[in-house]
Amino acid sequence: MPQIAPRAGQSTPYDVCIVGSGAGGGMAAYALTQAGARVVMLEAGGEWWATRDAKMLYPDWLSPRRGGSTRIRPFGEFDACDGGWDLEGEPYTVASGSTFRWWRARMLGGRTNHWGRYSLRFGPDDFKSRTKDGLGDDWPISYDDIAPWYDKIDSFIGIFGSNEGLRDHPDGVFMPPPKPRCFELLVKKACDAQHVLCIPSRMSVITRPLPGRMQCHYCGHCNRGCTAKANFSSPDILIAPARATGRLTLLTNAMAREVTLGPDGLASGVSYIDKATGQDRHVRARIVVLAASACESARILLNSKSSRFPQGLANSSGMVGKYISDTTGTTVSGYIPAMENHVPHDEQGVGGMHVYMPWWLDNAKLDFPRGYHIEPWGGLRGNPGAGFMGGIHRYPSGGGYGQKLKEDYRRYYGATIGLDGRGSMIPNDKSYCELDPNQVDRYGIPVLRFHWQWSDYEYNQVKHMQETFRSLITAMGGQIFSNMPTREQNYGISQGGSIIHEIGGVRMGDDASKSVLDSNCRAHDCRNLFVADGGPFVSKGDKNPTWTILALAWRTADYITEQRKAGAL
Repeated sequence: MPQIAPRAGQSTPYDVCIVGSGAGGGMAAYALTQAGARVVMLEAGGEWWATRDAKMLYPDWLSPRRGGSTRIRPFGEFDACDGGWDLEGEPYTVASGSTFRWWRARMLGGRTNHWGRYSLRFGPDDFKSRTKDGLGDDWPISYDDIAPWYDKIDSFIGIFGSNEGLRDHPDGVFMPPPKPRCFELLVKKACDAQHVLCIPSRMSVITRPLPGRMQCHYCGHCNRGCTAKANFSSPDILIAPARATGRLTLLTNAMAREVTLGPDGLASGVSYIDKATGQDRHVRARIVVLAASACESARILLNSKSSRFPQGLANSSGMVGKYISDTTGTTVSGYIPAMENHVPHDEQGVGGMHVYMPWWLDNAKLDFPRGYHIEPWGGLRGNPGAGFMGGIHRYPSGGGYGQKLKEDYRRYYGATIGLDGRGSMIPNDKSYCELDPNQVDRYGIPVLRFHWQWSDYEYNQVKHMQETFRSLITAMGGQIFSNMPTREQNYGISQGGSIIHEIGGVRMGDDASKSVLDSNCRAHDCRNLFVADGGPFVSKGDKNPTWTILALAWRTADYITEQRKAGAL
């Protein structure tokens, strides 16, 4: 154990220490400081504020790489992302026979800076999926238990959409959605013809002003961060007002090593590495909230070993790191002759889709038990840059030189439509993370080793995605860019982790022998330890997880506040 120095100037413990500043950490910090708690937040990366640092309106040609990616900006040089799948000095390993990619943010706000802002509530069946199809496990809470916090984040953060009365795609407190773009009208027409439900999308981008925030001006660069605060990211929407209370202390470049225990068996604080100096330090707190992302929080717990918890803190069940899952995914795109020679016009809109297709079929009639949704893309969106249009060689002319090449680019620009599928994975006991016994990172902290396995449920689901997407693009008169992937090619399913929706690993449950947390996201083994990221998820429907992370974190923070007022914490 390294020599640990206390944080300079800390005379009394903080009320709460939060590890992580993304959706869960930012939400917990906001709610707890508003309730009067003194909070310290540890963030492994540096400060980043969209209002100060975003390259929202920079054209790609100003980038030395014409907008291309870098090691720590895998989604483009101007993307609001410091992190990626490959962090220098912070490896992870993958067990033989598995493939998995682990994306990590190293910046204030984490993934909330560059995510797609698709903000979907889980439905009643997502919380009780075992009751519905006999697979996996039910959550210890229901949709009705979390619905009030969905309403609160809808109103506070802001979201656009339409109330459709769909039972398992619950309505919300929506602002008006933007109108469909030209290519989205074509998508909608094809969906209607093939009886695929297509409705306005639901995204945390405000189309009406909120206090201190302007409505979206439709520049189309949400992934770069929004200087107008029209879209949601944790630093400007959650952490800034938490700091304004005077009750939040923010420690950046602080790499959490472990949660420490007092002689009473309760969490006493968090030890971390000050990345600027390399020193091990410790911050004391009466309550610890881990919100470092699902797998990172599991790693911290596994590394928090003691004589009381030799397998890692809160791990008497042996369930820390187990049953991780991700969203299934695949994509199909094609050239649409009807979209050639577009009339030049501004089609940017928000930085994502204006329509989407929620799950519309009955799984009882299919060979996979849970559904998916569809996210369309294409048209005249985005500035030309590195990788523009996927290469002119994919289009009928096949490429060329000089004036003819320029004419072809103008002709085909906007004539591409793609469909991304995002589906539900059934958690399984072959997909988990553990500490690698032979590998540490640059800070001497043992790293994670991943095991991963898709099942036939996921392969059959993705095969259905491929067939559906190809049928829709054909209905648009399109020419599909790729052949139908075979079973030997796993029907084109994404690698585990690559959709960046990994959840579980610190799952909640009523049975302490089969779960890590109770229904309030409190550790069964340690009553002042909570988790507020994707780790508590028992399962995940096809919906993107961020809106549920936010709602669950606010619910957990409110529970902590109640317990503090009652003198129980």
